[in-house]
Formats: sequence, C-alpha cells, structure tokens
Amino acid sequence: MYRSFHQYCREVFGCKVYKLSLDGGFTCPNRDGTLGTRGCIFCSSRGSGDFAPERSLSIPEQLRSAKARVEKKCKDGKYIAYFQAFTNTYAPADRLRRVFTEAIEPEEVVGLSVATRPDCLPPEVLSLLGELNRKKPVLVELGLQTIHEASIRYIRRGYENAVYFQAVKDLKALGIPVVTHIILGLPGESEEQMVETTQAAVAAGTQGVKFHLLHVLSGTDLHKDYQAGKFSCLTLESYARVLKKCLGVLPPEVVVHRITGDGAKKDLVAPLWSADKKRVLNYLTKVLQEP
Repeated sequence: MYRSFHQYCREVFGCKVYKLSLDGGFTCPNRDGTLGTRGCIFCSSRGSGDFAPERSLSIPEQLRSAKARVEKKCKDGKYIAYFQAFTNTYAPADRLRRVFTEAIEPEEVVGLSVATRPDCLPPEVLSLLGELNRKKPVLVELGLQTIHEASIRYIRRGYENAVYFQAVKDLKALGIPVVTHIILGLPGESEEQMVETTQAAVAAGTQGVKFHLLHVLSGTDLHKDYQAGKFSCLTLESYARVLKKCLGVLPPEVVVHRITGDGAKKDLVAPLWSADKKRVLNYLTKVLQEP
C-alpha cells in the first residue's frame, strides 16, 4: 500500500486531523491578466475552492463555519487551515501574514496548508512561510499536474517545469514539506506519461502527492472540449489501473494525500461515476490491495 495522509497526521500531530477549507480572497496570475484571464482549462469559477465558506466572511468566521461542517466527525477537534481557492501566495507578504496568522491563531488549528503555483513564491513569501513554519507546521501544495509539454500548453498552466523544480528546492531548504498535485487522465496522455510525471515529482524531492482524476465541471473551457467530443474521461477501471502504476513508483516515505479528486456534484459533467465517492474509494482500495 502507501503512506496515507491519515498516517502522516498520526505521526506529526498524534491524532486524526481534519482540513478546514478556507478562502483568503486571492486571485491568480492566470486570471487577472498577468498570464491570462481564463484560468487553467479545468478550473472552476471558484478556483478549486468550491468547498470553502464564502470569501466575504472573515477568516475567524470561515473557521467557525468550516468546523461546524465536520465537528461530528472530528472527535479530537484538531484542524489544519487549508487555503485552496485560486493561488494562495499571490498577494503582498504583509497581507499573507495577516490572513495566515489569523487562520493558525486558534489553539485547535495545528497546522497550515497553502495551495499555490510554483511561479508565485518570491523570496519575501518564502521567508514568511519559513517564519510561520517555526510557529506551526506548514505544508505547501504545488499544482504541477503534468510534465509533458503538449498537456502543459493545453491546460494553460503558464510556467515551465524548471520553475516547479526550483520551488520544491526552495521550500525544502526551509524545511517545508511539498505536496505535488498530479492529474491523471489528461487528454492525449498515455499511462506511461502519467507515471513519468509522478517519477519527476519524486525526483524533484516532493514529500507528498495528491492524485486527481481529470473531471469535467460545468462552465469550464474543458467542458466545451468535452461537449465537442475532443476527448473522453477515464473509466473507473482504467483510473484504478494507472493510479496503481503511479503509486508503485513512490518511495515509502512519500505521503499520499489523495488518491482521487472530485468536484462539486452540482457542477460535475463527467465522469459521473466519480460522484459516488464511497463506491470509488472502496473500489480503488480493493484494486490497490491486489497483488
């Protein structure tokens, strides 16, 4: 099997920990005109922050709202403040300090997880993350998705692979674990190419991986291509097969934070099988346990 996020939390915090998805009110260089205005081709209108409270709420209000959602499941009452929507280091360091400090201030918040782009980690932001990491553990999630040039252009990622490798190096130098996002099932990619992306992330030194199934959300540019018949999504069986191959190249110390990703059901266009999360996870677990 693999080293799961649940195991990681037990090792680091001594208990089960829940992530509280928060929205810091940030944008993205791929949306504000710096690199583009349409975002990555798969990205929802909320910048992957579909499960966070409304960004109009203050951070303390968002924390209360997010905790209320999971309080019945979270017996130990320990949380990680998770900034997921858009690019969460794309702001002046002073603003980031204020937002992140508010999020980790409560005693029950034991860590901080920041999802961002590798090209949005200037020296002053790296310094801030290092400072915060000395207060409470910080994780930085980087959206690599793929290393293959045709796919990079298609999804409009907007930065070179070398930028990702440098970001991992910079964060590791600060003692901050990196979690790399990888999408399985991008149009035109073979299973071997997906494995190659996983191997590249390992070679870069990532300490964690999040595997995402390519899913199509309503209103995205990816949705237009899907409607036009330009690609098809993976079946559950094919996803399980390639996921198993990718997990097979991970060293035992790398933490697997997610084995699949899903969008909001109200926006999901395809593959519809991914909406049944319990069935999907049970099937993946079964396949991964097979010799």
